[in-house]
Amino acid sequence: MAGEARPDVTYAALDLASAADCTFDAARRPRETFPQSVASGGPTPTGVVLWTRIAPAAVVESEPLAVEVATDDDFEERVVQGLVPAERVGPEYDYTVRVDLDEGLAPDTAYAYRFVYRDVASPVGRCRTLPVPDATPDSIRLAVVSCQDFENGYYGAFDHVADEEVDFLLHLGDLIYESADRLYTGLGSRKYPGREMTLPSGEDRAWSLADFRHIYRRYRSDRFFQRALERHTVVAGWDDHGVANNRYWDYQVNAPAAPGHPRGDDPAFMRDLTRAGIRAWYEYLPARISYDPDTEHIHDSFRLYRAVRFGDLAELTLTDQRLFRSRPGGRYLFGVNVDLRRDPDPTRTMLGDEQLAWFTDRIEGSEATWFAWANAVLSLPLRVGVGPLSIYPNGDSWDGYAAERDEVYGALAAARDTGVVTLTGDMHSSLAGYQQTAYPELGDGGEPTRVGVEFMTPAVTSVNVAEAVGVSGTVLDPPTRRLLSRAVRSMNPHIPAFDSHHWGYSVVEFTPETCTFTTYAVDKHADAPGSKRELVRFAVPADRYEIRVS
Repeated sequence: MAGEARPDVTYAALDLASAADCTFDAARRPRETFPQSVASGGPTPTGVVLWTRIAPAAVVESEPLAVEVATDDDFEERVVQGLVPAERVGPEYDYTVRVDLDEGLAPDTAYAYRFVYRDVASPVGRCRTLPVPDATPDSIRLAVVSCQDFENGYYGAFDHVADEEVDFLLHLGDLIYESADRLYTGLGSRKYPGREMTLPSGEDRAWSLADFRHIYRRYRSDRFFQRALERHTVVAGWDDHGVANNRYWDYQVNAPAAPGHPRGDDPAFMRDLTRAGIRAWYEYLPARISYDPDTEHIHDSFRLYRAVRFGDLAELTLTDQRLFRSRPGGRYLFGVNVDLRRDPDPTRTMLGDEQLAWFTDRIEGSEATWFAWANAVLSLPLRVGVGPLSIYPNGDSWDGYAAERDEVYGALAAARDTGVVTLTGDMHSSLAGYQQTAYPELGDGGEPTRVGVEFMTPAVTSVNVAEAVGVSGTVLDPPTRRLLSRAVRSMNPHIPAFDSHHWGYSVVEFTPETCTFTTYAVDKHADAPGSKRELVRFAVPADRYEIRVS
């Protein structure tokens, strides 16, 4: 990265620390020095990226930051003990610090870690490395979350995520919303004390890097969210709200565009806003991605898409469905893109040429039992209506890019007979359905072949259908839930399960025989862990595409 120091400190570049460098006063409160706590991400078989942020008021110019990693929570069996140079702690990256330990840790191993700064120890985090590529794990378990509007509820779901016995935490996108002043609410939304957001710019959505950094600091200050990130190594994607609602790339002017932003049609402004959103995302998430802010073109500055392999059991492939997508079809009505017909326009792209080629190569080359696709927006067609009276109300999803979806589904059909599971967020709903080469009930010709299954996790807090129409928590909640579920299933026979009346999270488990996807409902209305309950459990055998509901 030309012209400025990277915020990463690699394992090889860590200064070795003595025991004295890592001593601390146990009586001192860590939150005053480490207000956003700690996190880990970007797992490999030999490392992770460790993350923290130092409170600006605590920073002393010449003071290095110590980091310790051990195989035990008491740090008696240390495997890493090093110092981050003082010049890596400062305002350039908003006092965030990333330490990349790749090549320093053992495969498929859990560790404890902490930072020490000026006699204060951070909370203890726990991280995990991947198994080696030729390992044969008995199972892999991931917590799956998406869509956590800070102003629109409390994060009790994350307290339960922290307690889950999972290997990793998968975040599918919308970790932040670019909004303030309760911009995204429904008829049934309420105010949540302590969740108010006022941006430095004074606007109701982000206009600058300072705004994005402020938003991340608020989100990362939540104690339940912190606890989940302390307990589990995160694998993170993104969606639109990391920059602006419904954003896409306008290839005619070679700049981002966002119909959900007042200046979304200003190319120069949107270039700056997108660069700011990318930078803040990189600063506040310990992801193993390529980032260079000094490139001339934004597309060359940030590569989010990547693959994570869990031995021979599963390969998780993350795609970037925002930075390269062209404008979808349809019209925006009240912030929703509505297609009046299924229009497989071959000129539209969701992934862009380079990423699409990479993705199909991953599909063709994967030899794992399970090919898992971390997919930001729904890939299945979703219809409202019957026959010629049908509309497709989610043109911002793959329905707006039907030709490219057909290409992806074709690659799945050509490369694999079984074992494709797509994990999706965005719609603030719970859903299960079949990916097919054709949908005769929607007017497609040809014989349908199932090429995968898709599971959607509900929002942590963001507005769902029940809240949007004002029935959530009322006597109308149960009957409208049943009615909506039946309606979606009747109009879309390839979707056997649908719910948009609950919030929470999911856990997906892969074994050599079965993939199990369990969704838990957690109330968002109290600033407390609350109780969770199992909402639905789906199971798919490894040898055929058959969704079993329990």
